[in-house]
Amino acid sequence: MKSLTYLNKYFVKYKWSLVLGFVFVTISNILLVSQGIVIKNATNMFSDGHASKWGADHSFSQYLLHNQGIRFALELIGLTIFSGVFMFLKRQCIIVMSRWVEYDLKNEIYQHYQRLDTGFYKRNRTGDLMNRISEDVGRVRMYIGPAIMYIVDTAVTITTVVTYMWHESVPLTLLVLVPLPILSVMVFRISNAISRRSARVQEALSGITTHAQETFSGIRVVKAYHKENIFNRSFSKMAASYREKVIALAKVEGAFQPFLVFMVGLSLLSIIFFGGRMYANGEIESVGNFPEFIFWVFKLTWPFTSLGWILSLVQRAAASQERINVFLKTQPDIINPSQQHFDLAGPIEFKNVTYTYPDSGITALKNISFTLPQGKTLGIIGKSGSGKSTLAQILVRFMDVQQGTILINHNPIKEINLRQFRSQTAYIQQDVFLFSDTIKNNISLSGDYSQSQIETASYQAAILESIKEMPNGFETLIGERGVTLSGGQKQRVAIARAILSPSHFFVIDDCLSAVDAETENKIITNIKSLMMDKSGIIISHRIAGIRHADEIIVLDQGSIVERGSHEQLLASKGYYYEIFKLQQIESKTASQL
Repeated sequence: MKSLTYLNKYFVKYKWSLVLGFVFVTISNILLVSQGIVIKNATNMFSDGHASKWGADHSFSQYLLHNQGIRFALELIGLTIFSGVFMFLKRQCIIVMSRWVEYDLKNEIYQHYQRLDTGFYKRNRTGDLMNRISEDVGRVRMYIGPAIMYIVDTAVTITTVVTYMWHESVPLTLLVLVPLPILSVMVFRISNAISRRSARVQEALSGITTHAQETFSGIRVVKAYHKENIFNRSFSKMAASYREKVIALAKVEGAFQPFLVFMVGLSLLSIIFFGGRMYANGEIESVGNFPEFIFWVFKLTWPFTSLGWILSLVQRAAASQERINVFLKTQPDIINPSQQHFDLAGPIEFKNVTYTYPDSGITALKNISFTLPQGKTLGIIGKSGSGKSTLAQILVRFMDVQQGTILINHNPIKEINLRQFRSQTAYIQQDVFLFSDTIKNNISLSGDYSQSQIETASYQAAILESIKEMPNGFETLIGERGVTLSGGQKQRVAIARAILSPSHFFVIDDCLSAVDAETENKIITNIKSLMMDKSGIIISHRIAGIRHADEIIVLDQGSIVERGSHEQLLASKGYYYEIFKLQQIESKTASQL
C-alpha cells in the first residue's frame, strides 16, 4: 500500500472534487438509510390498524391528504429520487476526477520516458514500457475512482446504518455485528494473497505484451524463415502461464464473495431467530423494527459483498503503482547540466577518448583524438565493428565516455546545454526510424515548415520524384517503421528530415547504405552545398561518400590507423588504399552485371 502514497499529490490537486464527492456520498447514503425509519413507521401503522380507508364520505383529495400510507410512500419516493441525484453528483465528482488523474499520470510517465537516456531503453523491453503506461495506469485509475468511491461509500453506509441500528435497538445491532470480527480476519489474510497474485498477473501480462509487440514488429523475419509455428507455441506457452496466474487470482477473489454473502445471511438469520424471541419476550417494543433491521442488513449487503472486489482493486492498483514507481524513480544517467544559452560555433575535439560497453565489456573506441574545425567536414571509414557508430553516439551524447574528453566550442560536452546542442545537430542514424504517419509529417516531424521547404529538402535528399509518384504524394501514409517504403526510400526520407532541420552540425552515420552509388553521390553533393559554413561528420563504409571530406580518419578495431585527405591516404597506399581498390573492383563488376 505504500506505493499508492505516490498518488497523494493528485489527491491534493483535485481535493475539491474529492471533498464534494465525499459530501455527496454522505448525503446520498443518509437519504437511503433513512428509508428504514419510514418502513418501520409504516409497518407499525398498518400493524396497529391505523391505516386510513377511503369511505364514501371522503373525497379522493382528502384521502390522499390524510392517508398516512400514501404519505409514507411519497416519503420513500422522495428519499429515493434525492438519493439518486446525489449519487449521480458523487460519480460526477469522483469518477471524473479519476479520469483527470489518469490523464495526468500517463502524461507524467510519458514525459519521464522522454527524459531517460538510450541506455534505459536497451535494458528494458518495449512491451513492458507500454504495459506500464496503459494496463498499469488503468488499474491505478480503478483505485482512484471506483475503489475510493466505494471505500467512502462503504464506510459512510456502515457508519450510518450502525448508528441508526444502535439508536433503535442495541441487542439487535449486536446480533448483526457478531460476524464482523471473523470477517476482518478473513479480509486481512485474503488481501495479502490477492496482492501477491496480482503482481504475478501483471508481470505475466507484460511478458505477453512484449512477445506480441516483438512478433508484430518482426513479422517479416518470422514469415521469411517460416517460424510462425514456433512463435505461436511460444505465445501459447506464455498465455497459458498468464491464464494459470489469472485463474489463481480469480479463485481467491471468487472464494471471498460467497463467504461475505454467507456472513450477511447469518446476520439476517440472527435477526429473525433471536429478534423474534426478543419480541415475544417483550424486549423489543415495535414490530416495525424487524422490517427496518432487515432493510438495513440488505443495505449492508453491498458494502460487505463488495469488500472483496474493492480490496482486489486496491491490491491490483498497489502492485501496478509499484511497477510504475520503479520507472518513475529511475533517473537518467545522462542529464542536461546547464540551462545557459549555447551556440554551436567552434571546433569539436576528441581528446584520448575511450569507450567500453558496460554490458558486454567490449572496448569500441581506444584513445581517439582529432579536431574538427568550424565549417569543416570529417569523413570516417572502417569496416563493421570498427567503432564508427559508437563514435557518433557519444558525440551526440547518447552515451558518456569513461576516459578522455570531448570538447564543443572548447567546453566539455558534459557541461554544455545538451538540449540546445542537440537542437542544433542533425543526426542521421544508421538505423533509420520512421513513424506510422504521412511522409510529410515524417520529414517535418510536425514542425512549422511550409510545403515549399519540405519539397526543397526532399529534392536535396533525392526523394522528391519518388514521393510525387505515390498516390497521395506527401500525404501518403506509411506503415509502422516505414514498412511500405524501400530501404533506400526510408534513408532518403530521414536525410530530408535532417536537411529541413535548422542545424549547424551534421552527423551522418552510414545512412546511405541502401542507395546506389549515383544517388549517394548526388545526395552527398547536395549536403556539401548545405554545409558550406557548417561542420559535419560523415560516416560511411564506401569511399565515394567521404572522398570530398576535408579530413578522413580510418578506424580499425576502435583505433585510428590512418588519417589525412583522400589524396594523401591514396598516396600512402595503406589500409585506405586497399579499401579503395577493392571497392573499385566491386563497382566494375556490378556495372558489368
